[in-house]
Amino acid sequence: MELWNSTLGSGFILVGILNDSGSPELLGATLTALFMLALISNGLLLLVITVDVRLHVPMYLPLGQLSLMDLLFTSVITPKALMDFLQRENTISFGGCALQMFLALTLGGAEDLLLAFMAYDRYVAICHPLTYMIFMRPRLCWFMVASSWVLATLNALGHTLYTMYYPFCKSQEIRHLLCEILPLLKLACANTSRYELMVYVTGVTFLIPPLVIIVASYTLILFTVLHMSSKEGRKKALVTCSSHLTVVGMFYGAATFMYILPSSFHNPQQDNIISAFYTIVTPALNPLIYSLRKKEVLGALWRVLVKYVLPTHPIL
Repeated sequence: MELWNSTLGSGFILVGILNDSGSPELLGATLTALFMLALISNGLLLLVITVDVRLHVPMYLPLGQLSLMDLLFTSVITPKALMDFLQRENTISFGGCALQMFLALTLGGAEDLLLAFMAYDRYVAICHPLTYMIFMRPRLCWFMVASSWVLATLNALGHTLYTMYYPFCKSQEIRHLLCEILPLLKLACANTSRYELMVYVTGVTFLIPPLVIIVASYTLILFTVLHMSSKEGRKKALVTCSSHLTVVGMFYGAATFMYILPSSFHNPQQDNIISAFYTIVTPALNPLIYSLRKKEVLGALWRVLVKYVLPTHPIL
């Protein structure tokens, strides 16, 4: 097969979810609304946690990091997809594709690990409240957060360099929402079976251990909650845990579908839908489920508005 020179300005064509949709205008409007919701909710939450000193406690450090990851994650994917749809121009340069892959893998991997740390934080807070500040001291929390970023960055760098090293065929269409490993490997003019096995092993390594930690943490939480004497406290804890598990299920379910299930079990259209879930839908829902319903966060948001916004708009 004839090769095209990817190093001299040639690029790829992203055939994303909007191109395969029967109602692209409606889907485009929905994605725009979700993107704006993700920007506003994550931006507000990140601002409040940064500005309000009362939230400078271990519990809110991973929540702030989750908002940062979601804000960056959806910004890497959604604006490009929407602008391509509006301009009817779906091309992406070779360098742009590599950068998008690296950022998406970094942010997705970091969030994958951070969700496991957050489940452990909830376990300590509910099952060992008296020793919470010992198990979740600030230095340990920062170590968990830093580990998420470092491990995800190293994993993303290795996969990006290895994937983009392959020679690609004349066909430049990536039938996917973004530049991801497996859809891109379908364009390679080389035997990629060994590398696909390595991608599978890496996916299992990154997804299964954190998922085991999450399941174990919430199982122990459930046992503790069921033995609570207060019905109101039991109900509140169950509602909180169920909402957290909903988000975790969406993120890990989508990632498992993409990186662990064999490619014969899914097609490009399904991949596009699944990718939209963990790159657009989940970042929009995370702040609403994890944080913005908390009384402490709402109180901090009100204090920030009173201090920085309302004084500049006095009531006449």
